[in-house]
Amino acid sequence: MRFFLLSILMLTITVPVEVFATGKDSLDLALSSEVINNSEELGDTATMIIEPIIWDDFDGITNCELHELVTTDTSFKFYTWWNNDMCFTNANNLRNMKDSIWICLTDSIHSKYATPVPGVLTSGFKYRGSRMHKGVDLDLNIGDTVVSAFDGVVRYAKYNSHGYGNLVIVRHFNGLETYYAHLNKINVQPNQIVNAGDLLGQGGKTGRAYGPHLHFEVRFYDNALNPEEVFDFDKGVIQDCNLTIKSDMFYYKKLSYQDFRKPQPGKTYNSRGTNASANGYYYVQSGDNLWAISRRYGTTVDNLCRLNGISRDATLQIGQKLRIR
Repeated sequence: MRFFLLSILMLTITVPVEVFATGKDSLDLALSSEVINNSEELGDTATMIIEPIIWDDFDGITNCELHELVTTDTSFKFYTWWNNDMCFTNANNLRNMKDSIWICLTDSIHSKYATPVPGVLTSGFKYRGSRMHKGVDLDLNIGDTVVSAFDGVVRYAKYNSHGYGNLVIVRHFNGLETYYAHLNKINVQPNQIVNAGDLLGQGGKTGRAYGPHLHFEVRFYDNALNPEEVFDFDKGVIQDCNLTIKSDMFYYKKLSYQDFRKPQPGKTYNSRGTNASANGYYYVQSGDNLWAISRRYGTTVDNLCRLNGISRDATLQIGQKLRIR
């Protein structure tokens, strides 16, 4: 039994939640690596083989209370599924969420996390030309170890012909899924239970990649969110043990690239197609969030919060005036 903290708008409640659905194996068994001693005596030594635990009858539900909320509450009504052969569906559009969801990234049972690789972030969550880059790219060398970000269950582990190359997807007990793409080698299999920091594969450049790197995505019910909302890749730590999922994290779902850059009447635009005025203020448009604004103007979310006296999870209003420098 663990506690799942949930916030809808301004309401905060504490709800006990079973990590597995009724009738599943115990948590201690499921999250520990099964050690089988094939003791073939070689003097004073014995061979120890670590066998992965495969959850054959897994139904895809890693967090029962969260699952019940998002599939039955009329504010959400998300479609949920478990498929070892498909990356994601477009059944859920979280840009239309009416309320926010507060999830625990780590807790007393699943307390560990790990950055997938220690490499430098080389490309962020942003539009690249007319295409949205729905993850971040982390530098690595071919053969470097790639590890799981949190405890979870492997959902997908094979070559993907739509650009990802060798791809591993892990569904975590905190409700998120993480994607690890362009791998040179895959070291896990579908329905395998993994812990934070466990080996998933080796870095590479398979699929649509111009050089060796890890393409890393974080998704919530199939919708990609900025991995920098979860990790500080420079420091190798999570931003916070809690994460508030809000509709404006998925601004790209509603806006096309052209809409994202479209001028608004009555505002002054610079050569980058943005509406920053000469005196350093910006007027919030549909689909904006603090991270996107900070990247557009070469600043940080923390700096925007400091300049405007707001918090990182503040809800922006269309037309709101923000100081950007």
